[in-house]
Amino acid sequence: MVLEIVEEEVIGGSASLSPPPLILNHVSFVVRSVGRSVRFYEEVLGFVSVKRPSSFKFHGAWLYNHGIGIHLLQCNSLDEVPKKKGIINPKENHISFQCSNIHLLKRKLEEMGVEYVTAIVEDSGIQVDQLFFHDPDGYMVEICNCDNLPVIPLSSCPTKLPYMKDPMLSSFFGGKGYKLQFGSCGAEAESMFMESLVTDMMDISF
Repeated sequence: MVLEIVEEEVIGGSASLSPPPLILNHVSFVVRSVGRSVRFYEEVLGFVSVKRPSSFKFHGAWLYNHGIGIHLLQCNSLDEVPKKKGIINPKENHISFQCSNIHLLKRKLEEMGVEYVTAIVEDSGIQVDQLFFHDPDGYMVEICNCDNLPVIPLSSCPTKLPYMKDPMLSSFFGGKGYKLQFGSCGAEAESMFMESLVTDMMDISF
């Protein structure tokens, strides 16, 4: 048996390995009632129920839309679910969704009797509107038009550009992409953008 020796470049005492490409797949919530939560995410946020693997031996549901999945898990006891809070605090843990028409969603929440609070974020003359509310189990949801703000990496190289393979994700952003300021690594960012564009075109071609 021949052993292959692989040499790795070590920088600062650790192997120089870049993290693999990542994209958010889903979020998961333990809920009091799967059926009630399914109705909420379908009616309020437009999610669609999708097939769930048959190997699961516990009750739950999978939903998908806007390029992300939501997995709901039926609790075994109420102790597993955080106590629902009456006060909506934007500084608590939450999941946030980009939306091009916050006013439309406000009317939907009012029709369904769902309480919400609003906030405004400003930076360099740019304004972002935020809308916060609880789902039936008290998990915080934010709706915002955060694409108004440019994504400016603090490091020398840019973040990975969003991969718009999913047509629902692309349409959800209203045809607008994230605004990314490249700084000193503009050539690398342009290369990544072209790579993603070519990949998308290949998917369309085949």
